[in-house]
Amino acid sequence: MDLRNLPEQLSSTQRINQRRTLIERELGVSLKHLEPKEESIGESEKKNCEQMFGMLSVPVGYAGPLRLTFSNNHVTELHLPIATTEGALVASINRGCKAVSSTSITITKSIHHGISRSIAFRASSSGKVQELVDALRTKEALWKAAAHATSSHLAVKSYTLDLQKQYVFLTIACDTSEAMGMNMVTIAAQAIADWVTATVAGVRCITIAGNVDSDKKPSKRTHDLGRGFEVHASVILSKETIADILKTTPEAMMQVAQAKLIHGSALAGALGSNLHAANIIAALYLATGQDVAHTVEGSLADTTVEETSSGLKISVRVPAILVGVRGGGTTLPSQAECLNLLLKNKSGLKATQQLAESIAAAVLAGEVSLLAAQAGHELAKAHNTLAR
Repeated sequence: MDLRNLPEQLSSTQRINQRRTLIERELGVSLKHLEPKEESIGESEKKNCEQMFGMLSVPVGYAGPLRLTFSNNHVTELHLPIATTEGALVASINRGCKAVSSTSITITKSIHHGISRSIAFRASSSGKVQELVDALRTKEALWKAAAHATSSHLAVKSYTLDLQKQYVFLTIACDTSEAMGMNMVTIAAQAIADWVTATVAGVRCITIAGNVDSDKKPSKRTHDLGRGFEVHASVILSKETIADILKTTPEAMMQVAQAKLIHGSALAGALGSNLHAANIIAALYLATGQDVAHTVEGSLADTTVEETSSGLKISVRVPAILVGVRGGGTTLPSQAECLNLLLKNKSGLKATQQLAESIAAAVLAGEVSLLAAQAGHELAKAHNTLAR
């Protein structure tokens, strides 16, 4: 159904309601629970969703406070808005927050790789392949200038070239300031493609999204090299904390870690060996207005567990956290409030980096709790009690 042609004088609320009425009448269904509150719509009908006819309500639970030492050594507490329909998830993350409250999760490394986009070119001959590669290398300043002209908030940080038969893939990685920036980089990629095809004869741009960047898809390249923000976090748990709060032992947690994270993941050929990193990433992305499809890249996380003289050291590496604090869903009223809650205590870091490090810390809290639940054989019991 084409539900775009509605009277221009209608407000967003009126357009949404009219579309819903038309769908209900045409299909003979009831959609009354999708009727949004006017104050919750924001600019969503104009900027976020075409043919919008309603809004969903997703429960948001509180977990925290989570004590965290950021990569700049600033120590603070996080308040986590967990948007989920999975019973037991908030309770589990909250227990993880409690378990680390006597110490602190520490961000040990934080790398901004930038948001990437790969452009696929096809050359008419092998000689043209080399000509294209030479042009991209020797005239780097020119095609970068074409990209930079598309936005004052974009800067190309790095690039890679990959050759496959008569194809040349140029993958750019960009700093997009406070926005996640996927759309910004896509526009810049088109400008680069236009420059290349106008400069090098015998070369065609096949697509400005050539999959080498693995946008919203799992890949070994993203797992190994990172994308967006790559964040490493760790925490040391004492035997007393493990016994009193997590109700298990270091030995039992180590046994689960070895079976699940090492052997089980190897048998599955897993890209990323973790307990449930995607759960936490998706919940925080949804709450704060991020592009939830990027959860797939965050799910490539690796969790490791080491024995120490006092207990356990548990660490997580999340190779691809793609977030922004401007644009997209971050401008919607409810999501903006959750984002402000999560970033309430300032760290001195750039806001996007603080957000990425906060999400990685929340992932680790979730990993700690689920590892303990499995070690204590409490997983089924918790879901039976909280998630039936």
